[in-house]
Amino acid sequence: MASILSKKQKQKQKTTKLSDLRALGHDLLSSRTHINNLPKLLSYVTPTSPPQYVVESLLSIQAFFTPVLPELPSSSSKPNHSQDDDPEFIYRTWLRSKFDELVESLIQLLLSPESDETLKEVVLDTLMEFVKLGNGGKFHSAIFHRFLRSIVYSTTSPNFLVDLLASKYFKYIDVRYFTYISLEKLARTLDAKGLSEDRNLNADGNNGSHPSESMEQLIRNIHYIMSHIPAFEGSVEKTDYDMWSGSSESEEHSESQKAKDKKKTEKDNDKALSAANIVKKMKLKFTKAWLSFLRLPLPLDVYKEVLASLHQAVIPYISNPVVLCDFLTRSYDIGGVISVMALSSLFIIMTKYGLEYPNFYEKLYALLIPSIFMAKHRSKFFQLLDSCLKSSLLPAYLAAAFAKKLSRLSLSVPPFGALVIIALIHNLLRRHPSINCLVNRQGDEKTVEVDPEAEISTPEGADANGTDATDQSLRKPVIDPFDNEQSDPKKSNAMRSSLWEIDTLRHHYCPHVARFVVSLENDLTVRAKTTEISVGDFSSGSYATIFGEEMRRRVKQAPISFYRTTPTSLFTESETDFLGWTFKREDTKRKNDSTHENGEMHKESDRNSGKRQRVECS
Repeated sequence: MASILSKKQKQKQKTTKLSDLRALGHDLLSSRTHINNLPKLLSYVTPTSPPQYVVESLLSIQAFFTPVLPELPSSSSKPNHSQDDDPEFIYRTWLRSKFDELVESLIQLLLSPESDETLKEVVLDTLMEFVKLGNGGKFHSAIFHRFLRSIVYSTTSPNFLVDLLASKYFKYIDVRYFTYISLEKLARTLDAKGLSEDRNLNADGNNGSHPSESMEQLIRNIHYIMSHIPAFEGSVEKTDYDMWSGSSESEEHSESQKAKDKKKTEKDNDKALSAANIVKKMKLKFTKAWLSFLRLPLPLDVYKEVLASLHQAVIPYISNPVVLCDFLTRSYDIGGVISVMALSSLFIIMTKYGLEYPNFYEKLYALLIPSIFMAKHRSKFFQLLDSCLKSSLLPAYLAAAFAKKLSRLSLSVPPFGALVIIALIHNLLRRHPSINCLVNRQGDEKTVEVDPEAEISTPEGADANGTDATDQSLRKPVIDPFDNEQSDPKKSNAMRSSLWEIDTLRHHYCPHVARFVVSLENDLTVRAKTTEISVGDFSSGSYATIFGEEMRRRVKQAPISFYRTTPTSLFTESETDFLGWTFKREDTKRKNDSTHENGEMHKESDRNSGKRQRVECS
């Protein structure tokens, strides 16, 4: 039946001209006797109508409804017994039903993929005019909520419409105020229990722990609207806010009417929704909207976007940021990249608003894994890590555990990660002098067991006992007591260890790392002669940045070979001794007889063999 009506409507539109629509609109505005022209004009306000027909019909309909809107009864109002036979009331009730049809048609036009962008802008302006005038000169929140609900539940992408709404109307404070109210209501209806009652999104009625695809799309639409509302940065004393419904009074009002309105405003001053009242209540509505939204089962992509912007877009404007602690601590306990992204907001609430989170440093310690150096948000994470370890009240064991953990990571991270680690350890040693024992700590002095067959050469410059303070060949390797697998920094035995991993960076293949590690040779306990290193200068590094810096350097002398002179042997006399190893030359003769064509026996040349001796530990 609907398809038959649509076909008839299309045939009728083909035979109708724009001049006919203008005539219908002119007659409608001239006399009430032509009121039946209103349904005819409404029939052209559809997505299937040509855009010029829609615009021509809207001009007449808007001009008709604008003066009579304040006199129309509410859609939910019920007539009294005395009004049942009142022709005027029946007429106004009929007009209200037609106005509701008009609003529904406008929303369908806005959300229809068949409507072009220019037509949508015209229709949005018409709808917002009705929002301004439809409640006796005050903001018509019911129409606006109906509009936002249709955007959220839209099956097509509402991004263009939201962008248009944000660019033209979100600058008005009352529009933002009622947007937060509507979004709070919509978010509260999208919980797991009320979803099927609000709209049958799951046909089988199965509401599992994971949100359905339809619900995920609804959540994305709500988030897209909330993320496009400008931040509220005003104060209660500021009074020059722009209000969309504030300019609704017609300039053609008579003086008596204006006087009546003024008296009514003074009488209902406490109930009036002025700009000052909205400013006072804005934070409360903002807070309720965000709390209702954060209780939803957010999709992973929305979850990450919320955590990435929460510390800038929400926390500074919320009434009491501590109410976000449950959401942030749950996110921080998840681990991985979610914990990294939640760290920024959690750190702000802890430092500025006094939130106590006992397991904060244990969770932060657990985030120090090699993959964090390749994460997308590693730059912000390392800066926050440096800020979290800045307090002078940090226990020595905790500072030592973080320094040792970072030191161990330097063995497996890329060069740019090693640069960040050196900067972090530099700041830790400077801030916490009690952990400087980790630098240049020697192992226990014990007797070194040597293989009796090995001949240990005495290095040049050694004393009579054959030992030298600078000689490393006779030192016994010591087992590192640090437990890298321990999740509790208190039990990691970091204070008994040393930063021997940092010493290995002196011979790093990347010149930047080898040069930068020299900064740790300074006495960092002398705070007057040293300064902290800005971690932000190194936290966003990568292979590309290191390669770019190397390419920009001016090379004064390029080596053409490793040796300045051509070597004549594999090892020179000065290179026969290595740390923990000794080479002894001995002649061994092996005779291999072989018969040549001349019958003579030749002796195979003697081969020198080196016997490798390793210093064993006792």
